[in-house]
Amino acid sequence: MSPGKEIVLRDVHDVPVPPLWPLTAAWWGVIVCVLLVLIALCLGQWRIRQKRLHAERLFDESVAKATSPEQKLQIMSELLRRSARKIRADADTLTGNAWLELLEAGMPSGSFTTEPGNLIASGLFMADVSAETVEQIEARVRTRFVSWMTGR
Repeated sequence: MSPGKEIVLRDVHDVPVPPLWPLTAAWWGVIVCVLLVLIALCLGQWRIRQKRLHAERLFDESVAKATSPEQKLQIMSELLRRSARKIRADADTLTGNAWLELLEAGMPSGSFTTEPGNLIASGLFMADVSAETVEQIEARVRTRFVSWMTGR
């Protein structure tokens, strides 16, 4: 290098930061996937809710048709027997303690194995059942019916 010549250096420029907008294709893919998952979750919850509402409406409308406490008890028992087939194929043929144990499974202890809950098995053969007694077990029967119909 000759002593009279100076090297002229240019300023070093930083590379500009890429802009946040417009998004790259990868980000659009992530956004679409997240939205699809959220939509699927919402639809699943909606279907579960609709099944529960349908089961509740079916129970309430069926029981409302009863004209006597005995008939109400018979309708509730029939609904339970039908819904029990979703849990166990031979459930509608169970009798006595086996039927009460199936009803009791997953419910608070004594819901169906003690009075007045066990009327659902033996009350069908009674000539006189009080309306108050049937009302006491209606909520339990409704809860059990809805849980079996919805699979929860």
